[in-house]
Amino acid sequence: MTWLRALKETARLGLTVERQGLEPLVALRGAAGLAIVVIGTLALFGPLAAVSSAFGAFQAVIATFQRSWRPRPVLALASGGSLAVSTFVGYLTASHPALFAALIALWTFGAGLCWALGPTVGIIASSNVAIMLVTITLPTSVAAAAGHAAVIAAGGLVQAALILLFPVRPWGAQRDALADALAAEADYARRLRHDPTAPFDPAPLMLARSAAAVSPRQARRRPAELHGTRGIAERIRPVLASLADPCVGVPEEGPERARVRELLAAAAVVLDAAAHAVRHGEPVRLPAPALAALRTPDTGAVLAGPPRRAAVRLSALLADVTETARGEGPTDGHRARPSLLRLLPSALRTVRAELRRGSPVLRHAERSATVVVASYLAGAALPLGHGYWAPMTAVMVMRPDFSQTYARSVARFGGTLVGVGLATAVAEAADPGPYQSAALAVACGFATYLVLRTGYAAANVGISAYVVFLLHMGGEEAGQTVPERIVLTLIGGLLAMLSYAVYPAWETPRLRNRLADWLKADCRYAAAVVDHYARPAETDAAKQDIRQALLAARDARVAWQDALQRAANEPVRSRGLSRAAAEAAGEALSQLGRGAMLLEAHLPAHEDAPVPAAATLAKALRHDAERAARAVRERRVPRWDGVKEALSQQPDQGYDLLDTATAQIGRALEELTATLAAEAKR
Repeated sequence: MTWLRALKETARLGLTVERQGLEPLVALRGAAGLAIVVIGTLALFGPLAAVSSAFGAFQAVIATFQRSWRPRPVLALASGGSLAVSTFVGYLTASHPALFAALIALWTFGAGLCWALGPTVGIIASSNVAIMLVTITLPTSVAAAAGHAAVIAAGGLVQAALILLFPVRPWGAQRDALADALAAEADYARRLRHDPTAPFDPAPLMLARSAAAVSPRQARRRPAELHGTRGIAERIRPVLASLADPCVGVPEEGPERARVRELLAAAAVVLDAAAHAVRHGEPVRLPAPALAALRTPDTGAVLAGPPRRAAVRLSALLADVTETARGEGPTDGHRARPSLLRLLPSALRTVRAELRRGSPVLRHAERSATVVVASYLAGAALPLGHGYWAPMTAVMVMRPDFSQTYARSVARFGGTLVGVGLATAVAEAADPGPYQSAALAVACGFATYLVLRTGYAAANVGISAYVVFLLHMGGEEAGQTVPERIVLTLIGGLLAMLSYAVYPAWETPRLRNRLADWLKADCRYAAAVVDHYARPAETDAAKQDIRQALLAARDARVAWQDALQRAANEPVRSRGLSRAAAEAAGEALSQLGRGAMLLEAHLPAHEDAPVPAAATLAKALRHDAERAARAVRERRVPRWDGVKEALSQQPDQGYDLLDTATAQIGRALEELTATLAAEAKR
C-alpha cells in the first residue's frame, strides 16, 4: 500500500462514527459523579481545586469504559490514585524545565511499556501523563499540589462509590460476553446448514473465557446462569462441526443431510434462546418446533456411526446449556482472577521481557517519550502559551501500531476543532460564571460518556469542550485558548505521525513470525488430539493437554488475525508474504485446526482399543512442526517428511474417522507448503 492510500484509509478510520449501543444510565452516573465532585470542590476550595478534581473524576469514568473484566470500582480507584501521584510528582519538578522534561520522558516511557500489559493499562497510563501536563499548572505551592492530588484521588473515590451504590446492569459485561459466544455458535450452526465446512471465529469463546475469571468474592455473588454455560458451549462447537462435515460420514445430499440440516436449525434456535436468556437475565423460552426436532426418534433410524453419536451428544449438550442458562445446572468451579497486588510480580516480568531489541512495545515507549519531550519543548519555545496542548495531544494519540496512531491523530484534530469552536462560541456569547461553567462541563462530560464507544472523533468533541469550560471556570478566558490549542494540537499530532514514519514498528515484516507461531500451535493441538487415540486410557490427563493446546492455538490464531488487520493499512511492501499468500496460508491452517477439532469431537472412550499408528503421527507432527515453523520464519519452504511417512501407515480397523481426519490434516499441510513455495518463487 502506498503512503497516500494509507493516509486516506487511516483518516477515514479516524473520522468514522460507529453504530454502537448507547449506555445512558452509565453515562448519567458518571456525569452525576462529575457534578458532585466539581460543584462540591468549587464550593469548598475554589475554582482551581475544582478543575483538578474534575480531571480526576473524568478520567476515573473513562477508565471504567475500557475493556476489562475487573470490577469497575477498582478501575476508578486505580485511575484516580495513579493520576494523583503523577500530578504531585510532576508539580515537584515543574519549576525546573530540564528536570521536568526528564520526568515526562521517564513517565511517558513507562506508560509506553505499560501497553505490554494490555490496552486498558496502557490507556490509563497514557491518560495520566496527558492530564498531568495540565494539572501541574494549577497549584502554587507544594502544599497546594498535595491538596490538588488529594482532590484528584477523591474524584476517583466518588466515582467508585457511585458504581457500588448505583450499579447499572450488574454482571452486564460478563453476560454480554457469554451471550455473544452462544449467539456466535447459533450463527455457526446456521451457516453449517449451507456450508458444511464453514469457518468459525473462536474470538467470542475466548472473550467469554476471559470474562469468566473472577475473584473469590465475585464467585460468591456470580449469577447462577453464568456458572457452567460457557464450558458446555465450548463443547458444542466441535460437535456442530462434526455433525455437518461430509468427512464424518453424512453425504452432501439425501435424507441424512436433510436430517442434519434440521438438527442444526434447531440447535441454532436453542442457542439463540439461551443467549437471550443469559443476556437479559430472563427464563429460557424454547420454541416447541425446535424441541420436537431434537427429540424426534427418527435420528437413530436415519443417521448411523459418528454422525449419530454427534447428534445424540448435541441433544444432550443443548439440554445442558438450557438447564445451566436457567441457573438450574450443577455449579462448577471458577477461574480465579488474581488481585492487582498479586499480579504485580507477573506484570513486572512481562514489562521486563519487552526490554529487548526489536520489541514493538519498546519501540512505542521510545517513540512516545521522544515525541512528548519534543512536543513539550516546541510548545514552550513557541510564543503561543498553553504549550502543554502539544505533548498532551501526542501522548493521547500515540499507539503501538500505525493505523491507530494516524487515525487518532486525524480524529483528535477534527474533534478538537469542532469541540473548541462550539465551546468557545458558547463561552463568549454567554460568559458563564464558575458554577455555570461547571454545569456546562458536566453536560459535556455526559455527552462524552454517551458517545465514547462510537469513535474517538465523536468523543473528542465532548472532551475538548469539557476542557474549555473547565479552564473558563478556572478564570482563563476561553477565547485565548482557541488558536493556541488548535495549532499546538496540530503540532503534537503531526509529530506523532512523523515519529512513526521515522521510527516505525511495522507489523507486515513480522507476519511470517505470527504465521509460524500459529502453525506450531495448531500442530501441537492436532498432535495432542491424535495422541489420545493411541492412549485412550489416559483420559483425564490427555484431555487437559488437549485443552491447553487448543487454547494456545486459539491465542496464536487471534494474534495472527490482529497482525494481519494491522498490516492491512501499512504503507510497506509484503517483504516475503503477500496478502494473497497470507490469506491462503491462513485458510490452510484453519483446515488443519478443523481436522483436529473433528477428531476431538469423537475422542475414544477409556475402554476403547488404542491405535499405535496414532502415536507415530503425533510424534511426527510435533517434530516436523518445529522445523517447519523455523523454515517459515527464515522464508524457506517447510517440509513434512515425518508426517507423510506416518500418514502412509494405515490405522487399525474401526477408526475410519481417524483416517479421514488425519488425511485432511495432511492435505492442509500440503496446501500450506504449496502456498509458501509459490510465494518463494515470486
